[in-house]
Amino acid sequence: MEFTNGMPAGQLGSVTWIKSSHSNATGNCVELAALPGGRVAVRNSRDPHGPALVYTRDEVEAFVAGARGGEFDDVIG
Repeated sequence: MEFTNGMPAGQLGSVTWIKSSHSNATGNCVELAALPGGRVAVRNSRDPHGPALVYTRDEVEAFVAGARGGEFDDVIG
């Protein structure tokens, strides 16, 4: 199966979605799922059948490292 950005999350098959423990009661969070072949899917937890963004493992690792390092703090104010 080929995974593409914007494909409906429901078409990714039987993947396990992981939600952050920092999620709040209103569902303001994203969920991630490991895909076959090493890619990672991201979806909006409030729209589980909506579009999923698909990234390489390296892309996700770069983002997580930047977030941990505070590189995106100015985006959320």
